[in-house]
Amino acid sequence: MFWLIASTCVAAVMATGMIFIRLRAAKQPASIKKILLPPLFMSTGAFMFIVPFFRVSWSQVIEALVVGVIFSVFLIKTSNFEIRGRDIYLVPSKAFIFILAGLLVFRIILKLMIGQTVSVGETSGMFFLLALGMIGTWRIAMLLKYLKLEKQIQ
Repeated sequence: MFWLIASTCVAAVMATGMIFIRLRAAKQPASIKKILLPPLFMSTGAFMFIVPFFRVSWSQVIEALVVGVIFSVFLIKTSNFEIRGRDIYLVPSKAFIFILAGLLVFRIILKLMIGQTVSVGETSGMFFLLALGMIGTWRIAMLLKYLKLEKQIQ
């Protein structure tokens, strides 16, 4: 039970941090580097699977990634860019905060349900993959939108 509460608190802090980062990012021009680096840095967390405690089956990997891709749709819909002068900026969305909060609540509910039958390590591994699938898909969509606007500028 301790790990469930601790991991939920960490997720809440991360979601809150994401909101502030997103709001600050809207004040500076976007770039390919700023779009691609977060999922790249996050992917280093896959080293957790070296430890047997966190390993999951291939079916769990696929399930987690598919759910992550589905969740990314909400983030993709609220991530838009605009051209200001010769730069491209991320347009802040008021819905983003509510979507992140909703995803966090849904994640907690899922974790409580899955945690009844799946070990803490496997649950951690699955939720890491879910987050990676969600953020990776979201950032790829952002990159495609960004590149489309970049062509308009040129």
